[in-house]
Amino acid sequence: MKGNSRDPQRTRQKILDAATEEFARYGLGGARVDRIAARAGANKRMLYYYFRDKDNLFLAALEGRYAHIRAAERSLDLEHLEPRRALKRLVEFTWDYFLEHPEFMTLLNSENLHKGRHVRRSRSVPKMHTPLVESLCSLLQRGERLGVFRKGIDPVQLYISIAGEGYFYLSNRYTLSQIFGRDLMGKRALAARARHNAGMILNAVGSSTLPRRNRIVKR
Repeated sequence: MKGNSRDPQRTRQKILDAATEEFARYGLGGARVDRIAARAGANKRMLYYYFRDKDNLFLAALEGRYAHIRAAERSLDLEHLEPRRALKRLVEFTWDYFLEHPEFMTLLNSENLHKGRHVRRSRSVPKMHTPLVESLCSLLQRGERLGVFRKGIDPVQLYISIAGEGYFYLSNRYTLSQIFGRDLMGKRALAARARHNAGMILNAVGSSTLPRRNRIVKR
């Protein structure tokens, strides 16, 4: 029988991996349980046993992607870097993550089409983001003390701006490429966008007393 229950954790993970791929490709509305089960080498009974229904499976896939990016962020070791260099690293990481994990963006797109109704039920997602906000708070406070960041920056607004710099560009790349007559996914265009993202964020948080020549951290 497919979906051998002798290794339930492995079976569950295979179903979740297959579901993440299916949701990323077709969205929640277009995803099919039959295809997920077939890709996982399981049967639908096992899928319903572990996740109950497609909506819970989608939430599990979304939680898995959130957990992945938050864990990767923790490995950046931002607390041991000079504040501006640490912030630059986070901006660059976020951009690179979106490029390397397009499935995360497509899952977010699908969830926003459904007005966040799945993530609203999640207990784990808000908890995952608490360390991120705390890390940014600490980073901003260190920057303030050193006089390189201006005072009063909201860490949540800052992170939304960091993510938005890359998210909008990539999620609208097809229309923007046609409108402006540019290949926005070309190697040079992507490198230019990475520099732009870092420059925009670092200049936005910079202290007005910081010498101009020091406002952008060199790569």
